[in-house]
Amino acid sequence: MEAPVTHSHRLTRSTYDAVVVGGGHNGLVAATYLARAGLSVAVLERLDHTGGAAVSARAFPGSPVRLSRYSYLVSLMPEQLVADLGLDVRLESRTTASYTPYLPGTATGAGAGGEAGGLLVERPEGPATRASFAALTGSDDAYDAWVSFYAEVEELARAVAPTLLAPLPREDELAARVPEQIWRDVVLEPLGAAIDRRFRDDTVRGVVGTDALIGTFASLHDPSLVQNRCFLYHLIGNGTGEWRVPVGGMGAVTDALAAAATRAGAELVTGADVRRVVADGSRGAEVTWADADGTHTVAAGQVLSGVAPYVLERLLGGTPDEATKPEGSQLKINLLLDRLPRLRSGADPAVAFAGTLHLNETASHIERAYAEAAAGRVPTELPGEVYCHSLTDPSILGELAGSGAQTLTYFGLHTPASLFTAHPAATKALAVERALASLDQHLLEPIADCVARDGNGDPCIEAKIPQDVEADLAMPGGHIFHGDLDWPWAPQRAALDTPARAWGVDTGVESVLLCGSGARRGGAVSGLGGHNAAQAVLAAR
Repeated sequence: MEAPVTHSHRLTRSTYDAVVVGGGHNGLVAATYLARAGLSVAVLERLDHTGGAAVSARAFPGSPVRLSRYSYLVSLMPEQLVADLGLDVRLESRTTASYTPYLPGTATGAGAGGEAGGLLVERPEGPATRASFAALTGSDDAYDAWVSFYAEVEELARAVAPTLLAPLPREDELAARVPEQIWRDVVLEPLGAAIDRRFRDDTVRGVVGTDALIGTFASLHDPSLVQNRCFLYHLIGNGTGEWRVPVGGMGAVTDALAAAATRAGAELVTGADVRRVVADGSRGAEVTWADADGTHTVAAGQVLSGVAPYVLERLLGGTPDEATKPEGSQLKINLLLDRLPRLRSGADPAVAFAGTLHLNETASHIERAYAEAAAGRVPTELPGEVYCHSLTDPSILGELAGSGAQTLTYFGLHTPASLFTAHPAATKALAVERALASLDQHLLEPIADCVARDGNGDPCIEAKIPQDVEADLAMPGGHIFHGDLDWPWAPQRAALDTPARAWGVDTGVESVLLCGSGARRGGAVSGLGGHNAAQAVLAAR
């Protein structure tokens, strides 16, 4: 594991080949590639630390536990990128992919007689997974449909994943490599139609559909297909779509990136609040920032923007239209427990909580919740998912490891920023109450009885709504992807006549490129935006 990197508060030069605005994981990736290629590189970060949303923090006073505060799993970061940069990072697989508890009378199969149960998906899937589908639905048909669907999704993933670190392919190139049916199901038509056609059980439909909605406010049947794009990104990482646990927490990933950037010769400056970027066509740009000592300006041959495109527009002197501001949609709750709770289904908590535990995520629940949130109401039965990082990686517990203590992370769907605008504190409290109630319905003891107390005697519960994410990380609207995701390929008639366009990092300003989640292949902790911006810079030299 890398030692923490000491950041500077001063630059050593007045001109750099490249200045990176924002020290999130993508900015660090870009800086490392460019510095290793021999360019002079500076990274300007507003906060007092690098890492952006991919950080670990001691969220509870008096507790040694270091939580992955905002983002918590890794899928899209290519193994090739990790190897290229020599990152000291360990990513562990989870033996449970997902567990979906259901209540008495809600199953359609053998469990319909009145007992609580749960749909278990192992990694790798084995006989217990097939038996779990049969208990839920009463036959093997649902599991056979599941296996068939995800085999086709894997073919799509194997076609797309190798292109992510290359110039953008065109849509028809990829479509020709993929079975026609899965291309239609994921790329051409609303995902909900495919889910409804392929699966009969409401619970199974919901488990499939949730990957389309993490951080995305949409119906599974939305004609914009924003949910399809989210689904694709969740399932193409390294050709497998597996989401793995970073040992040491997400901060270990970005600490390794910061160390790699520093070793390569990049200068990392924290506490640098960038206020303005003045671009002069192909002749470079000037970046102005403020810190405790005043205002400073540095010249750059190329500026790489790790901030959201909405923020970049303001830095370039424009006035962003409030109507185009991204809107995040998630409720994140971090908890520290003295012990894992027992489940009504009788499942081993160490199995059920090790993967993604789905709550109120049948397809019907999801669509009802979307309709309520679209009408301006916190969903009555809030859909969300829970998982326990510390079961896979007890190192984040510090001296509490082995004591029975565990972390728990809840990620709620269909909680757009607009819900919290009028009465943020009260609405946040209501959303947290409903989120925890969605878990309690499946437990033999309320989760509150298992929550640890911090050094002040308060419950170890931390909640983040989109407004908190915006305040903490300057992500407009609290949108964790910096805006709606794009397809990771170029439309047929798109101009790819410059390196910036070919790599999907164009801003319309020649000396300024996107290098964050707002790049065409951005979103999640992937490093793709940073890698692709760096390649565009190098290709143009």
